[in-house]
Amino acid sequence: MKNFILRDENAVYFESKFSCDNVIFLKLGSDRYFITDARYTTEAKEFAKDCEVIESSNLVETAKEILIKNKIKKITFDPNDFTYALYTNLSKDLKTQFIQEPNFSKQKRIIKSDEEIEILAKAARHGRKGFKELAKYIRKNGFKKSEQHLFFKGLEKMSQMGKLDLSFDPIIAINENAAKPHALPSKKKLKLNDLLLVDAGVKYKRYCSDRTCTAAVNFENFSFKREQKFKKNKHQKIYDLVYKAQLNAIENAKVGMKASQIDNLTRSVIEKAGYGKYFIHSTGHGVGLDIHEFPNINSKSDVIIEDNMVFTVEPGIYIPNEFGVRIEDTVVMKNGKAIIL
Repeated sequence: MKNFILRDENAVYFESKFSCDNVIFLKLGSDRYFITDARYTTEAKEFAKDCEVIESSNLVETAKEILIKNKIKKITFDPNDFTYALYTNLSKDLKTQFIQEPNFSKQKRIIKSDEEIEILAKAARHGRKGFKELAKYIRKNGFKKSEQHLFFKGLEKMSQMGKLDLSFDPIIAINENAAKPHALPSKKKLKLNDLLLVDAGVKYKRYCSDRTCTAAVNFENFSFKREQKFKKNKHQKIYDLVYKAQLNAIENAKVGMKASQIDNLTRSVIEKAGYGKYFIHSTGHGVGLDIHEFPNINSKSDVIIEDNMVFTVEPGIYIPNEFGVRIEDTVVMKNGKAIIL
């Protein structure tokens, strides 16, 4: 049974069903310790499951005392979660050997439980509701509103007026700004027949949703539906191509494939049409407690896809100084096939 130490909030939550921004979590054999300061001990004792909650004004020293007391020879840690200063202080004057294992917590979470999938599906429903509310605002009030203003409204509508946390800051981009996959909001204003890209998500019970829609802007029946009709022929051509690529992956992804094969299901469609150089990122990523988890759906990944894996399928084409199109949905592998959450 592996001993390990955690600092990452979501990793700690996965182990104990509670976390906070100042915690060291130890699993030593069958014993589990949640070390935190006085600000969090009351809640930790109420919500943290199957672990001993220890209040401390110096988490590192308390953790070292526990390691010494238990005569721990080896302990696993994720180097991504520890600063150099913290690691140096923690390992100093200890006989315990610290063994690096990058992302070992994310690896544990790559296969979701049925309960987790239900929560992720609920997060996705909340996310779709946010998109509908933002579309309603754009129909009524979006004309000549800037990306910066729409970004603010995206925060408001996606969070359901602050009821939900967001998975990440929304990306809201018009025309040429949408050619930047992670565009920052500008003063550019929304007009009739513009192309609008929105990438946003919310959290439900700490689990994330993630969706991207690219839409043709009108102010009568505007919506973020999957099938879009653009006034500009080039917009329509690229949108249809990206949509075709996404459908090819969702409809043909199978358990037992390598992640790289799913990436190829989107990339081959776009490359065959002559736009391969404009598809500049991977096809997708896992989604769970973190917005970016395993499996990574890219051209180099040999991970074998299994049931209950959850990941995005998000092909895109980005033509510099003109426009960009991305269509993203989060899917779960169930009974060997991909199902949109």
